Amino acid sequence: MQIIWSRGPSSVEAVHQTLVPARKLKESSVRTILRRLEQKGYLSHESRDRAYVYSAGELPRRLAARAVRQIIDRFCRGSIEELVTGMVDANVLSDEDLHQLAQLARRRRKESD
Repeated sequence: MQIIWSRGPSSVEAVHQTLVPARKLKESSVRTILRRLEQKGYLSHESRDRAYVYSAGELPRRLAARAVRQIIDRFCRGSIEELVTGMVDANVLSDEDLHQLAQLARRRRKESD
């Protein structure tokens, strides 16, 4: 996903060439991963010159929000409070993160009033 987000629409070959220095993956493996990401709705493709060119279906922030929603539903019984409390208890969120979240919540509350 990072490659598609940073490079824009890309063919299987282009994604494979970008991955090769860091990971030893066959082009067929990259093709399978991209196809699965498309089946999940994260990517879409169009045919260009007999090659599939994949594009991101969602922006990174929106995709992250969808993934977090799935975590909340599966592991936290639908409770956002349980997720955030767990992150605080596990020191996943720093004091600065908590401060920024509080500021965001205040801004949103003001906007909705």
